Amino acid sequence: MSFKNKKYELVKNAVSFELANFIFNYFLMHRDVTFYMIHNRIIREGNPLFGSWQDSQVPRTYAHYGNQVMDTLLMKMLPLTSKLTGLSLIPTYSYARIYKKGDVLVRHKDRHSCEVSTTIHLGGDKWPIFIDPTGKSGVVKALSNNKVILKKNPPKGVSVNLNVGDMMIYRGCDLEHWRTRFKGKTCAQVFLHYNDASKPEAKLNTFDKRVMLGLPATTRG
Repeated sequence: MSFKNKKYELVKNAVSFELANFIFNYFLMHRDVTFYMIHNRIIREGNPLFGSWQDSQVPRTYAHYGNQVMDTLLMKMLPLTSKLTGLSLIPTYSYARIYKKGDVLVRHKDRHSCEVSTTIHLGGDKWPIFIDPTGKSGVVKALSNNKVILKKNPPKGVSVNLNVGDMMIYRGCDLEHWRTRFKGKTCAQVFLHYNDASKPEAKLNTFDKRVMLGLPATTRG
């Protein structure tokens, strides 16, 4: 079954191992340089140009919105993602994380800029992502402490395992997705987000309302 039928699709080797591994090692260095610069008071924690450990969904885990390498990958994967979804797409933004042992990604749906999303495994330990293809909501209420109240017996969802370079395309606004507690050491993932160009508001949301790709979220109009 394709993306059109079930609103998600696993794409094996969407990115070559060599490219994924290069980006993985780059992002590890980027994280370590950011930590060094914060620790030595060269920059302040939360500087949007360097990423931070202030992620609202996964607290105390390093993440970066609109990293220039990741936004370049956002454009590189646009033709393939458009072809597989059968949609003309407008790029919005990238978001990358380096997960650590004990992390949990709570069950959720995404905001409008993530209408068509992809997650790519860049490197580290594998960590399955769960997705509920029914489109039903298993969440009763999202709490401020990054926890959710679930309905009784919510849909269990489908577990998708990604190898390095594999990509899952999914309807981020329609399908709940989540990850259970991470038992590995390190897992780097990048999320690439797009809007359906046929929607009237899509052009207004190009680059997530930034002037250009590679700019931080603080520049959004």
